[in-house]
Amino acid sequence: MQATMATRGFTRLCRCCLSALALLSFIIPNTLAEERFYEFVVQETVVKRLCQTNKIITVNGQFPGPTIEVNSGDTLVIRAVNMAQYNVTLHWHGLRQLRNGWADGPEFVTQCPIRPGSSYTYRYTTEGQEGTLWWHAHSSWLRATVHGALIIHPKRGLPYPFPKPAKEFPVLLAEWWRRDPISVIRQSMITGAPPNISDTILINGQPGDFLPCSSHETSIIPVVAGETNLLRIMNAAMNSELFVSLAGHKMTVVAADAQYTKPFDTNVVLVGPGQTTDVLVTANAAPGRYYLAARVYASAQGVPFDNTTATAIFQYKNAPGCVETSTGANAGFNGPQGRPRSSGHPGRTGPAPMLPYMPANNDTNAATMFSNSIRSPGPVKVPGPVTQEVFTTIGFGLFNCRPGPFCQGPNNTRFGASMNNVSFQLPNTVSLLQAHYHRIPGVFTEDFPAFPPVIFDFTSQNVPRALWQPMKGTRLYRVKFGAVVQIVFQDTGIFAAEEHPMHIHGYHFYVLATGFGNYNPRRDEAKFNMVDPPSRNTIGVPVGGWAVVRFVADNPGVWLVHCHIDAHLTGGLAMALVVEDGKAELESTVPPPLDLPMCGL
Repeated sequence: MQATMATRGFTRLCRCCLSALALLSFIIPNTLAEERFYEFVVQETVVKRLCQTNKIITVNGQFPGPTIEVNSGDTLVIRAVNMAQYNVTLHWHGLRQLRNGWADGPEFVTQCPIRPGSSYTYRYTTEGQEGTLWWHAHSSWLRATVHGALIIHPKRGLPYPFPKPAKEFPVLLAEWWRRDPISVIRQSMITGAPPNISDTILINGQPGDFLPCSSHETSIIPVVAGETNLLRIMNAAMNSELFVSLAGHKMTVVAADAQYTKPFDTNVVLVGPGQTTDVLVTANAAPGRYYLAARVYASAQGVPFDNTTATAIFQYKNAPGCVETSTGANAGFNGPQGRPRSSGHPGRTGPAPMLPYMPANNDTNAATMFSNSIRSPGPVKVPGPVTQEVFTTIGFGLFNCRPGPFCQGPNNTRFGASMNNVSFQLPNTVSLLQAHYHRIPGVFTEDFPAFPPVIFDFTSQNVPRALWQPMKGTRLYRVKFGAVVQIVFQDTGIFAAEEHPMHIHGYHFYVLATGFGNYNPRRDEAKFNMVDPPSRNTIGVPVGGWAVVRFVADNPGVWLVHCHIDAHLTGGLAMALVVEDGKAELESTVPPPLDLPMCGL
């Protein structure tokens, strides 16, 4: 009897110990979370590119801007101080901002702009997300130079779902204009013509070896033979989807848009504006120097594009004839601000690097093959059944106007863009989220059409001209909290078909299928991937085609849906979702912060 009682007591003690350990395993990761503070000073900075000195807008004088590095679960507090001459807001691309649209950043959508001489503190938590994201200005065309990496590492003590890389390197892609980007878009808005294309593509702020006055600052990625490194590729370009290739090496894709993927090998990566892709690269080639190159994927026929090729150099330590470079554990970053390192020596020092194979600029097959290879790591529970569905056309439009200096678009028109024939217009007296939260009337309507107002052969190259002119409006679409939302994005052939990288703020979503031509549910639902669809925050809708995405509306607030090609966004290729509050305490938008900027005319 005593032995039995002792055994029962020991069993109860073990159960208590196991319960305590389980509780500790739940509590400890949260107690290890930290609050990270950054001060971002938006200011004018003098830089030199393409043999020319320019004044550009930067954060903390850095271009690209500071890299933010945190662990999942950390809280970020970022005080943005505007010392520039333009209004500005900052957006943390891909962060869900649960119940906290006030920190999302798009100008006049979730906040009024930070005026020159003013400041605003963004505060948000990175819970439940890890991987490569990025941040950028979301006001006019400031994001051309106001952008940087946002890296969310796993919770402290937790590993990656792949072997830990020896080093991690940011690969931040962008575009460069010899003119002030703000003057480029202002000229377009005055004349009605599409904005001028960029003058070069950049990798980590530099054009590389093939552009004038640039080879001495070509970005260097220092590697050690035999080691596997992680390249975090981010496309911050304003208007260009980009092919990326590395000479002499395979790239293994392991994540996209801060969501882990089923690993696959590739020679070419496609990243649309707003998208990120993480690749593992093993330095298993002959020690030497190899070009990492980026060039435009130009999906639209007859539309001008930037035809330059940007390069960085993948350089082995102790390769014959090469200058020694840093190979520390975080050689791609420079301290807590994470500024990409300058090479410190000419990009052409040493033997000529090997060039990679690059697809042709119009190689839609290569783009499609890459995009269709992205899958979730394993089976997922796709939400369903669908309770709210939106079928929306996305594409260009032309506004009729009186011929003259303000009517210089194609055939004496003004260039525009729309979703379901609505060319989106932002308010300028209050943000949409403020109007929704405070129930301010007259700012927007909730009649965005759930289906195209006119059904036609969407992808025809001969769409009747009567359908080319959209209607301007600030029309939002209301979504019930908890609804299972399915959105079909359908490209059109109006003016020109083109691949559109569509971004949904506040959400990531499952991409169930993509295809070419006109979407037909009776035919195309059979193509839905209901097993392991990828989870994205930005999806490239194929040129002359469609994409179907699905998500649960569990994040209340006002969330912008738009093409991440800024020339299209400026033209009106956007709309917004109004997601209602739920019934539970933690299902409603939090109150606005006290320092939320006020609008002023």
